[in-house]
Parts: sequence; C-alpha cells; structure tokens
Amino acid sequence: MAYLLKTTFIPSSPALRHHRIPGSGQSAARVSTGPFHAKIREIFMPALSSTMTEGKIVSWVKSEGDKLSKGESVVVVESDKADMDVETFYDGYLAAIMVEEGGVAAVGSAIALLAETQEEISEAKSKASSRQPSSADQYAAPAAAPVDQVKVSENAENPSLLPLVAKAPTVTASSSLHPASEGGRRIVASPYAKKLAKELKVELSRIVGSGPNGRIVAKDVEAAAAPAAPAPERSAMHTPTGSVELGTVVPFTTIQGAVSRNMVESLNVPTFRVGYTITTDALDSLYKKIKSKGVTMTALLAKATALALIQHPVINSSCRDGKSFTYNSSINIAVAVAMDGGLITPVLQDAHKVDIYSLSRKWKELVEKARTKQLQPHEYNTGTFTLSNLGMFGVDQFDAILPPGTGAIMAVGASQPTVVASKDGRIGMKNQMQVNVTADHRVIYGADLSSFLQTFAKIVEDPKDLTF
Repeated sequence: MAYLLKTTFIPSSPALRHHRIPGSGQSAARVSTGPFHAKIREIFMPALSSTMTEGKIVSWVKSEGDKLSKGESVVVVESDKADMDVETFYDGYLAAIMVEEGGVAAVGSAIALLAETQEEISEAKSKASSRQPSSADQYAAPAAAPVDQVKVSENAENPSLLPLVAKAPTVTASSSLHPASEGGRRIVASPYAKKLAKELKVELSRIVGSGPNGRIVAKDVEAAAAPAAPAPERSAMHTPTGSVELGTVVPFTTIQGAVSRNMVESLNVPTFRVGYTITTDALDSLYKKIKSKGVTMTALLAKATALALIQHPVINSSCRDGKSFTYNSSINIAVAVAMDGGLITPVLQDAHKVDIYSLSRKWKELVEKARTKQLQPHEYNTGTFTLSNLGMFGVDQFDAILPPGTGAIMAVGASQPTVVASKDGRIGMKNQMQVNVTADHRVIYGADLSSFLQTFAKIVEDPKDLTF
C-alpha cells in the first residue's frame, strides 16, 4: 500500500500572503479569504509509521519536469522499518527536488515542489533555490561515502551501512534526466541490491528485477554476477569485513535508530524471565515429514505459540499507559528477523486460525519482503507476542528484550541431543530445547507464565494439532 504525499500551497501573489487572524495578534501563513490562485505546492516528508521521525530518500521515481497524475508514485522513502513508494495527492509537474537521493528529511518538512502548470515550474525552481536551508537539509545524509558520478550505479550505498564521508549527487536544474536513470529509463533497486551491484561491478541497467513491480533485489544482482565472479557468502547476522573500516565511527541507520529508541523505551518496563526445557523429538519428527511440503520450523513454533495463547489470553495482552491493559482480540505472532544493519519483526497475523501450510507460505513471503524492505506497516507493527529464534545458529539459550507495547517475548534455543533420566530411573537420549520468556510484570505474573509454558510444552511434545 502506497502512501499519499501531503502538500500545501505556497503563495505566489500578494493577495495570498500572510493574513492577520482577527483577535489573535498573530499572522497565519498560507491562509486566504478567497479562492486559491497559487498552484505551487510543497511536497512533505510523510509519516509512514507511528514511530517515524525522519525519512531517507531512496530514489525519486520521477524527475524534475515530469508530469504527475494523482495517485502516481513519485518517490521511494526509507522509513524506520521499510522502503515505501509514496504517491502524489495532486496532478501537476514535479518542479523542484529539494532533498536528493540519499538525503534525510524530518517528517513534515518539504522535500520537493509541485507546480500545477509548466509555466510555473521556473517560478517553483526559483523559490526552491532562494530558500534558506530547511530542516530537511539539516538532516542531509552526513555519512554517505564518496560515490562516483556514474549513471545507474550512483547512490549504490547500502543504507544499512552508512559510509563515512558525504558527497551529494549533483543534478543541474536544466537536466531532463535523473542521475539514477539510464537513458531516461528509471532503475529501481533495493538499497542492498545497489550496494551489492557496486561490490560485484554489475551494471543494474542490464538486470531484470524479480521483486515487486520489477524492483531489482539482491538475488537478481548475484545471479547476474555469477558467471563472472561468485557472490560472496553472506549471513544475515554478519557484515562483510571488506566494507568495515576499523576504528571509524558510523552513525545509526534509520532502522538502527528505531531499534535503539525501542530498546531504550523497553528499559521503562518492569520485566521478569522464566525458562523452560521442552523435549522436541515429536516436533522434529513431524518437521521431517512435512518439510518437503514447504513447512518451516518457524511456522511450526509460531503455530504452537498461538494455540497456547488461546488458552492463556493474559500472556497475549499488552499495557501501554501504565494504568490499564488490553486483552488483544487477535493473536499476531511477530518473529524477529536479522537484516544487514538492523532487526525487524514480520507478523504472522491470526496464526491460530491459519493452517500450517498457508502459514509457512506467508512466512516465506514476509521474509522476502523484509529483506527487500517492502514490508507494509501492518506487516511489522501489529504483533501481540514475539518469537526470537537463535536456535538456528546453534545458540543453546538466551534472554530477549521485551518489545514496547507487548506483554511477552519468547527466546528459543537450539534443540540438541540430551541425556535424560525418566521417572522410573532409566537413562535415555532425547532432543531438548530451552525457551526463555521475558514478560511485563505489570500484567503477567510468574504463575501465569508457568501455566502458559506448560501448555506450550504439551503442544510441542504432542504436535498433532499443529497440522489441523
């Protein structure tokens, strides 16, 4: 779902300049007593999420002078969670771009000017050039590495890894082509794909994207580079050492800043932690049987969690104001996914109602969208309970930090062969995993969490209900 650009009029005649508000002693900008004649509008940086305070311009879909129609995509903005296409709310011409690609602007600040007619484009450009640096300019990316002024590959830095020295792209006002285009054809690619293309020396102009609306994603770049040079092995948890200069100071990316704010906010919540050991032999056996049908272990754990939450609604509740709590009507399982330079939690909505096969397909779709930064707000900010699984990396056990606005988060460790003794004194070998739950103690108490973990363990140890 794209978001609409909000705009406002810029007066271009004396009749439309500041007017005194009777009795207020103040003047109100852009207020008129009659019909508007000025048709130059400011395009503002939109708020794409409730936590967004600033946005980064990933790419301008349109160039200066292009004609725009209402509802048409104009710019791709990186919020604190994802890249989103932003549409215009008005017809007109993109007269002047005030924040270039790679620049960062505060929410509500002007990023471009929109003219209603071609005749007003020059006037809009004049207004843009005569303006003092706005709040958007003050946020201009201070940490972008020098980028060669080459068509197509320009601005190929990864926003998850902001380099160190800024060099803004140069565009002349008279140019009819945007510097990120090739012969006038727009090259739309994810920030990570751009960075990868630069590393592998692949021209984006010769790649056909497989992402949404033909967007070029990382796997497209790797496929194009395969005949010449194999793509470097990458992990979602590690940064390529070649892109890190030791001893340097790197500012937070947009997503890192959002994670930082959330983690600091979580310190205000009184939490406690409870661990539980669960035998996974039956779950492992089920997974082996249905893995070939596209089922993922993440989906199985999410489904088991959702079924347990049905019986323990207080664990699915949330406290936001410190005075009351809400029994959430939906069971939405958020699952932490590591990205280059950040972390995001795609949400499996109503996981208790969805069959395991559909849930697995949905999870794979969400992961792909997360890695290409195409998640929509409802796909990452509607979680009511969170799973964090480091077991896939061989981690035995760990504690997770509670995301603000939720009641609990469960940290899942690796399932490993363990020597255990039965009640009759026999020694045997079983696969077991350790789960640790961090909960909001204002709402959830030890007895509540213990009962929930017992129910969750029963479902995992006898998983017949997971396939219905």
